[in-house]
Amino acid sequence: MSENPTILIAEDDAGHFALVKKNLWRSCVLREIVHFHDGEDLLSFLFPHENGEGIVNGQNYLILLDIRLPGKNGIDILRLIKEDSELRKIPVFMLTTSADPSDIRLSYELGCSAYINKPRDYTAFMETVESLGQLLCMPEYKWPTILREKIGSAFLS
Repeated sequence: MSENPTILIAEDDAGHFALVKKNLWRSCVLREIVHFHDGEDLLSFLFPHENGEGIVNGQNYLILLDIRLPGKNGIDILRLIKEDSELRKIPVFMLTTSADPSDIRLSYELGCSAYINKPRDYTAFMETVESLGQLLCMPEYKWPTILREKIGSAFLS
């Protein structure tokens, strides 16, 4: 089993993704980072169809999830993740520009691990992501392992 999680980032803004990735690496996060341009791509990875690529047995994951995604939005995706008996173990950090109190409340009610507002100021945005990276690098942070059995080419809950 892997101790280091693969970081799955659902972010439709290429500039935001590049800044997040760069600042996570600057703060010592040297893990695989996988980018999903929209909610549907992330869902296809989390709930793979036959012969589709998806989550790997024994691998740890962390999801950084934007709320404002094309197609399925981050709230809908969070709901689907937390309704699944295995996927619900994956920590989901909402990383979004939305400061709407109803989005924050609903995200926590659905089970997000943290809600992080992306500041509009470039420097503050970089500092926020760097702080997140420092948190993720703490040896005290324990990663849940997602174990799924594979029968044929379909993952079962």
